[in-house]
Amino acid sequence: MADIFEKLVKDGGPIGQHMKRAHGYFAFPKLEGELGSRMFFRGKERIVWSLNNYLGLANHPETRKADTIAAEKWGMGYPMGARMMSGNSIYHEELEKVLSQFVKREDAMLLNFGYQGIMSCIDALVNRRDIIVYDAECHACIVDGIRMHLGYSYTYKHNDVEDCEKQLQRATKMAEKTGGGILLITEGVYGMSGDQGKLKEIVALKEKYEFRILIDDAHGFGAMGPTGAGADEAQGCQAGIDLYFSTFVKSMGSIGAFIAGPKDVLAYLRYNTRSQIFAKSLPMLIVEGMLKRMEMLKTMPELREKLWHVTNTLQNGLRERGFDLGKTNTMVTPVYMKGDVPEATAMVLDLRENYNIFCSIVVYPVIPKGQIIYRLIPTAAHTDEDIQLTLQAFTETKAKLDAGEYKVAEIPDMAEAM
Repeated sequence: MADIFEKLVKDGGPIGQHMKRAHGYFAFPKLEGELGSRMFFRGKERIVWSLNNYLGLANHPETRKADTIAAEKWGMGYPMGARMMSGNSIYHEELEKVLSQFVKREDAMLLNFGYQGIMSCIDALVNRRDIIVYDAECHACIVDGIRMHLGYSYTYKHNDVEDCEKQLQRATKMAEKTGGGILLITEGVYGMSGDQGKLKEIVALKEKYEFRILIDDAHGFGAMGPTGAGADEAQGCQAGIDLYFSTFVKSMGSIGAFIAGPKDVLAYLRYNTRSQIFAKSLPMLIVEGMLKRMEMLKTMPELREKLWHVTNTLQNGLRERGFDLGKTNTMVTPVYMKGDVPEATAMVLDLRENYNIFCSIVVYPVIPKGQIIYRLIPTAAHTDEDIQLTLQAFTETKAKLDAGEYKVAEIPDMAEAM
């Protein structure tokens, strides 16, 4: 009989295998100072491209003021208890009304967290007779929600509408046997690659197959579309998306989430979404802060305009310099390069220590061996100077990468203990 802990500490897992060298620098770094495009890391100011703060609301003077007033008024504890029991308020219901109207749905329900929220919604929406069809690159929260599903699930190749139709055909045949229905799950904006889900094309498949659509638009809400209502607004297919989910942690600079859709379905979810029924209500501090953020989203289009100015300037500059940004057509800016894990980490070290550029890096096992992705997140808080310094840094470090200057035997030891 094995000790259950033994397998956990043997090698640290696929990502944690490098933790002894990486912790505190490449993994779990500590950014300090005021939230913004420039923060401090290990005592030095860096240009930060790793914050999902698209509209710059996390530290905007108006949101800071609203958050401070709400904190003084309510504290962190109010209301106490789950929404169903003792944690409901007129402010929670007001925010739900504002959200549902903004995304053009009949109703909306607040969720305490994005990750557990969508997992629990998936769990509530389907039973063992139902079939789930989903994109192969859906976020881990969706995958984990599907893991809880006791029925059949079929995955289709990322943004491959032809393969999606094949899986819908399989799902339809299975649903005829089980007597269940079909839920298709995709994303509005894919947070790693930056491309949008093929929402309009998938909605068109409803003419041939009977299914419902749930989209996770965590990265699209607030940034995509003429009003910021999301990727489905950008693609002109809001009416065909049955359930719309998003978090408050990207464009809104807060925490929490919501799901919106038909009134009768939302009524069911309120009484059957376990992560909300058995958890404390979203604190009033967050609710009032979100009401202010929604007001700003609707009345300050200059925030989105600034975001897209930064996005287009950065992405155009990178492409002009020969960088591969893949298929991104959103704010998310992946920079694809060739190299191994030690090379990638050596390049990150150079970028941070010698160019003062802080961005996230993605390597194997998250992506295939031999590839490196630098993931840059433009925000309305970045300046033109930030962009130009970053373009110069990437140009020079790519030349070093191509010349083999980052070839090292192993990951440099930059652990927190140093």
